[in-house]
Amino acid sequence: MSDTLLESADDKTVPVHAVIEAGLDTVLQAGGEWLKAMAQVQEFKAKSGQMLLAPTVEGGISHVLFGLGDGADSTAFRALAAKLPAGDYRLETVPKGLEPNAVALAFALGGYRFDRYRKTREPAARLFVSGADLAAVRGVSHACALARDMVNTPANDMGPLQIETIAREIAERFGAKIAVVTGDALLEANYPAIHAVGRAAHESRASRMIEVTWGDAAHPVVAIVGKGVVFDTGGLDIKPSAGMRQMKKDMGGAAHALALGRMVMTAGLKVRLSLLIPVVENAISGDAMRPGDILASRNGLTIEVGNTDAEGRLILADALTRACELEPVLTIDLATLTGAARVALGPQVIPFYTDDDALAGEIAAASLAVGDPLWRMPLWAGYDEALDSDIADIKNDPDAWAQAGSVTAALFLKRFAPPQTAAASWVHFDVFAWNPKARPGSPAGGEAQAIRALFQVLSARFG
Repeated sequence: MSDTLLESADDKTVPVHAVIEAGLDTVLQAGGEWLKAMAQVQEFKAKSGQMLLAPTVEGGISHVLFGLGDGADSTAFRALAAKLPAGDYRLETVPKGLEPNAVALAFALGGYRFDRYRKTREPAARLFVSGADLAAVRGVSHACALARDMVNTPANDMGPLQIETIAREIAERFGAKIAVVTGDALLEANYPAIHAVGRAAHESRASRMIEVTWGDAAHPVVAIVGKGVVFDTGGLDIKPSAGMRQMKKDMGGAAHALALGRMVMTAGLKVRLSLLIPVVENAISGDAMRPGDILASRNGLTIEVGNTDAEGRLILADALTRACELEPVLTIDLATLTGAARVALGPQVIPFYTDDDALAGEIAAASLAVGDPLWRMPLWAGYDEALDSDIADIKNDPDAWAQAGSVTAALFLKRFAPPQTAAASWVHFDVFAWNPKARPGSPAGGEAQAIRALFQVLSARFG
């Protein structure tokens, strides 16, 4: 990725003045009649995301005015990165109360572009933000870019082997250990549900269970689990073409888990980190799992497959059971799990589920602090019986009467996740990992969701 943050600035960098609506008149008065006329012609009123480019006599840019509305939200700087012409800039003035790291991070996130497959790559605007800790900012922005790159990359170039390769590169960079179980070896290693979901794929795209371990063994264990379905046809319960179009993003949970893990390692948090990434392709062949099949799972529960398109929870079942064995103080799972989550909250707000009220409060506070929209949903016990099977311990497609598909998916995972105790918690995020509509600073395509807030929580607990 191209880095949009400058280490330093000189007189050649163009000054940017961030302006709130209440302070616009003062700025225009100081700029003189010419600037007032420019603002009037361009209808610049310092509303959030508005930009005014003041030209030089030679036709260049003398300075930039950027609107912040009431000035309370640093995330507006995502739009600045998207709107500025290519070139080098420095943030000359900014209202009090906006923290430099938050401003720099918003600009870095807004400057993201996915141009891997474009013959011509357009240069980006770069910004110097005085007082920003660039190492800390880049630790987050580069990890988010990794997640977005992985989600945006089509399945022909982002298969199980490619995800394993990325995990190995992260492990090597930070001195972590990595273990990978592949193909039929998953049965010997007791990952039967992961094997069953991915066994129909071509041998070159064989399923695997990736486990990355980092940090001092004396530190508390934090497990991060990520769903890695590199492409989801729906299996024999095949998706219609419209539903299959964006299923390259069904490995978004794995991308988010690796990105969050990278943030933790970069910051050197005091944890024993375990990244648990089950990776499969939900393909169709003569060996594909069938509706009505009964699967074994790592924790011993049998699972009736009512719908082969509810495969993500099956591979997470084995991975969450593995997390239980590590006795973590905190288990986080991230998965592009249900369309029902989008019906409930849309593409921009991510639901999360936990029985730990204190943890939920920390996550909610972090969500607001870093502008990473999250919303707690209930693990409603009244819907548990919708998962009962007549012939197995549990089924993967809940009874229709329960309706709440994201809730019942979370309840399914709860059967396999580490139990809530005074010393241990589990939280599930039903991420979308995608912007269906381009907005300034948020291009259509892969998006990193929830992990900035989660990193805030982990930093506060283990920093």
